Amino acid sequence: MERHYNDSMKTLAVTAARQKLGYWLKRALDGEDIGIVMDGEVVGLRPVEVISADYALMEYGLGRREAGATAKRIAAEVREARRRGETRKFTGSADDLA
Repeated sequence: MERHYNDSMKTLAVTAARQKLGYWLKRALDGEDIGIVMDGEVVGLRPVEVISADYALMEYGLGRREAGATAKRIAAEVREARRRGETRKFTGSADDLA
């Protein structure tokens, strides 16, 4: 396999990257080309957009259409539970959920 490397990419060994991972991630978020070398391969650090459909597919095996239908069904169930008085408004903080 022919390899093409970006001359301007900063490449790091796993150990060096791990020591200052937050620093390298911030630089990648700022648009810099950062790569980590693992078993002779370069793995690039790049921001990616995560969308709900991807999450639903990975976590629950639901495609876009199935996820939409499931969201509508759950919303209808919540509305019905509210109508029956089976839910209460949460007035605590996120710490209360831990």
